[in-house]
Amino acid sequence: MAAENAAEHVAEHAPTAGEYILHHLTFWQNQKPANVVDFSVVNIDTVFYAALLGLIACFFMWNAARKATSGVPGRFQAAVEVLVEMVESQAKGIVHNATSRKFISPLALTVFVWIFLMNAMDLLPVDLLPFIWGKIAAAQGHDPEHAFMRVVPTADLSMTMGLSVGVLLVCLYYNAKIKGIGGWAHELVTAPFGTSKNPVFAVILGILNFAMQIIEFIAKTVSHGMRLFGNMYAGELIFLLIALMGGAWSVSATGIGLAIGHIIAGTAWAIFHILIITLQAFVFMMLALVYLGQAHDAH
Repeated sequence: MAAENAAEHVAEHAPTAGEYILHHLTFWQNQKPANVVDFSVVNIDTVFYAALLGLIACFFMWNAARKATSGVPGRFQAAVEVLVEMVESQAKGIVHNATSRKFISPLALTVFVWIFLMNAMDLLPVDLLPFIWGKIAAAQGHDPEHAFMRVVPTADLSMTMGLSVGVLLVCLYYNAKIKGIGGWAHELVTAPFGTSKNPVFAVILGILNFAMQIIEFIAKTVSHGMRLFGNMYAGELIFLLIALMGGAWSVSATGIGLAIGHIIAGTAWAIFHILIITLQAFVFMMLALVYLGQAHDAH
């Protein structure tokens, strides 16, 4: 009887599936957004984990470079060398300017490692860090139900769009550097439709060309960030749905099947997700290289 009463008490006070998912998909913010787009709002958890993982990535790469030897490399050095060679070979095939590659290749390597680590946060148990954060909030006298914590920075649209805008800015820099301000300005009004000797048609084509160039820059930037965000957000949501299977079993007397399904589905999705987080980091890096390569090519 006591066990049944305890189970009923847990069921009454446990959040619904919708409340559970909403809590896990809410950011720790400096303030509530006033509108759909509010640039005064900062997702503190995204900034914290992104900065922390960036420092970890820099430390490991620096440590690998510091301990590199010309003899037989260790496992870690060999792995880093394979990664560096892979990125360098991809950069050589896309960006043909050797001088530019001195900056672009390390940039691509940084992007890949950083995004991979941010994506890999999705492999942590979904309730682990939010639970710890809730306990810290309770110890500080705050309501743990309002202690929000999201640990996957790339599941935040503001983060992925910030990365893609960063790539855009580097592309604009190389457009101006490689082609010259005048040459790039000429390209903006003459590609892709060309121009005309007739002044009227030349103006019309110039406006159309410029509009198409701006649309291309915007489309590439938005799709670049949205692709990474969409995949990581979907992966995070699937982990939450799998976690709900375990939660449903804990309050169900006949839910042993849900417990088994929770373990099998969670393990299978985590293994498959290793491929996803690696692939998404690679795709983002490759698209960055492609866009930077296009910035070096004249129409």
